Amino acid sequence: MDQPALAPANEAELAQAVAAATGPLRIVGGDTRGVGRPVAGQPLSTARLSGIRLYEPGALTLVAGAGTPLAEVEAALAAESQRLPFEPMDHRALLGSHGQPTLGGMVAANASGPARMVRGACRDSLIGVRFVDGSGRVVSNGGRVMKNVTGYDLVKLMAGSWGTLGVLTEVAFKLLPCPETVAVLRREGLDDATAIRALTEALGTPFEVTGAAHLQRGEGGAPVTMIRIEGFADSVAYRARQLQAALAEFGTFDLDTDPARVEAAWVHVCDVRGFADVPGDVWHLSTVPGDAPGLVARVPGAQAQYDWGGGRVWLLVPDGTDIRPLLVGMCGHATLIRASADTRAAIRSFQPEAPGVAALSDGLRARFDPRGILNPGLMA
Repeated sequence: MDQPALAPANEAELAQAVAAATGPLRIVGGDTRGVGRPVAGQPLSTARLSGIRLYEPGALTLVAGAGTPLAEVEAALAAESQRLPFEPMDHRALLGSHGQPTLGGMVAANASGPARMVRGACRDSLIGVRFVDGSGRVVSNGGRVMKNVTGYDLVKLMAGSWGTLGVLTEVAFKLLPCPETVAVLRREGLDDATAIRALTEALGTPFEVTGAAHLQRGEGGAPVTMIRIEGFADSVAYRARQLQAALAEFGTFDLDTDPARVEAAWVHVCDVRGFADVPGDVWHLSTVPGDAPGLVARVPGAQAQYDWGGGRVWLLVPDGTDIRPLLVGMCGHATLIRASADTRAAIRSFQPEAPGVAALSDGLRARFDPRGILNPGLMA
């Protein structure tokens, strides 16, 4: 019989619930990122730990409860023409999930989008955390400025830990202003290897590219290569012309500055909308850009989307396909993002760690969750 969900109203109640737990807990934020091995445990929701606690636009700083819906935060930031620097991915379209993404879930997944290659990941903008560890203790680390000099850097550890080290209750971020203009240079018809060479060339220029993607099948069905630039209108226009000239050997890249089309194009890339509602499992590769087309070619029947200039690859493959044996020797790692519960139980979602790293990970989990009750097995 399913156990009723725990839904503490504040940090103190959450600490009591964790301390009193007699079995595994499945940590739930917005329940939109069902990645990893299925967790059998009593649901523990952070939804009521919600609300913006501090927002100082002049200091480009925000503090909010972990259960705060991401949409609420983004609306508050947009009103001040500000944004989260790392362009968080929304997994709902890709995974077919529902609910509302929360700040805590975003941090736990280290969810980051196309801008990561130039502005860093979620963990790089995270400047403070509060959480409850597996013993029910409240832990605080970091603060409202980018300084952290004592003990564990828990701010970095919590980002991407998927709820296995602690249950987040509050997070703090540094922010960035929104750009005046965003434009995209678009070229259709390039093969994978040529597209990655073009993106590498663009990223090597001084023209401040903030997005570099190639889709084997764009929204119109043809391969499309896209390069994003942001900033003041005159600067964007100048850099666009310079980039078009620098990339002349690859053909003509068309310039689009229509705000609605440009935003829609990068949401499509960020959220991997091209694989939404399409049968098959989805893997995420993090690798050396120049290696990416060759790795994709090793996987029969795969459809690919390249981001980060080729450093991030999304692969759509037939159900139940374990691609790791096909990628032996790759530089980087492969993560299973979308698959059935049976496949996620049979194939490890997260890249197996080297023995030394695995020992460190096990030591950290033993330190922060000695009873092994927080999302047990999710990353195993």
